[in-house]
Amino acid sequence: MKLPIYLDYNATTPVDKRVLEKMLPYFSENFGNASSRSHLYGWTAQDAVENARLQVADLINTNPKEIIFTSGATEANNLAIKGLFEINYPEKKHIITVETEHKAVLDVCEHLARLGANITYLKPDETGLISVEQIEKSIQTDTFLISVMYANNEIGTIQPIKEIGEIARKNNIFFHTDATQAVGKIEIDVQDENINLLSLSGHKLYAPKGVGALYVNKKLTGKLIAQMDGGKHERGFRSGTLNVTGIVGLGEACSIAKENQVADYQKVKNLRDKLEVGILQNISDVKINGNLENRLPNLTNISFGGVDGETLLDGFRDIAVSSGSACTSASVEPSYVLKSIGLSNELAYASIRFSLGKYTTEGEIDFTIQYVKNIVDSLRK
Repeated sequence: MKLPIYLDYNATTPVDKRVLEKMLPYFSENFGNASSRSHLYGWTAQDAVENARLQVADLINTNPKEIIFTSGATEANNLAIKGLFEINYPEKKHIITVETEHKAVLDVCEHLARLGANITYLKPDETGLISVEQIEKSIQTDTFLISVMYANNEIGTIQPIKEIGEIARKNNIFFHTDATQAVGKIEIDVQDENINLLSLSGHKLYAPKGVGALYVNKKLTGKLIAQMDGGKHERGFRSGTLNVTGIVGLGEACSIAKENQVADYQKVKNLRDKLEVGILQNISDVKINGNLENRLPNLTNISFGGVDGETLLDGFRDIAVSSGSACTSASVEPSYVLKSIGLSNELAYASIRFSLGKYTTEGEIDFTIQYVKNIVDSLRK
């Protein structure tokens, strides 16, 4: 068994070897620019991009023409939210979102608020869920966008996406979801769930860092302002030379995820459940955060009472875990997600996110249970 054991898959994932194999020829052999339309190198690159577009679209059940490649979910979120704001403002300027969104959405909303946007931040219940009633009560005459994360990156809670999408559709409001943590782990159908825009990132599903995509429903043609100018690539939504190598990797990762989604779901869920049971049975004064019925299969966020949070995390030398989002790990503040669902500062500091992946083994979980018990017991003494 290799130490430290990696249990931080929600921060990033290793590139699948099959994904890497597909990517390799596009570094030095098929290295053409996908926008070079006058020779074989460019045609080969363009074919690879379009095949990847089909693979991504297939995973979320949409038309390949509705997939826009980006540098990741952060860029996709910026394009979706800012792009809609620019074309709707000032006639419509109200956005509905949630307190527990990723910073890639919250920071965008804060930026737009300084430009005149009116933002409603919904507060979730103690499990991280928001209700459709909250959405309905928040709609105003100038609401143009609802942006709700599909599944929370820290506690794994899955929101009632289909119901929210239906409310948005009935009220002629666009619906965006940051599905970065959900894509590849659970089934997503943008058609059935009435989703207009969906953001995803490659490095969360065993593709490389630096590549992602935004699904843009065909209804939004002409209703979304590009945030990067300079060549009108990607049907005018996102200028810049395409990262062909990364896009090929993203496409292959999506294809593998679709093929193995059911088996991978059950495997990581079983291991996650085993980890939870082992910790609950062997360590006192612990609490699982989030919604136990509607959550990602690979994640558990656990609070350990009676220990100092910083000391606890520092003690985990042989397991790689986190205390929250990778994007806020440099902060000394307690997790705003955990605070939003009612945890005290003390308990939020002493909460650990264990996120499993398809390479996690039963032996690693057995080791982790005993290891965590030993660390917590020693700290409490």
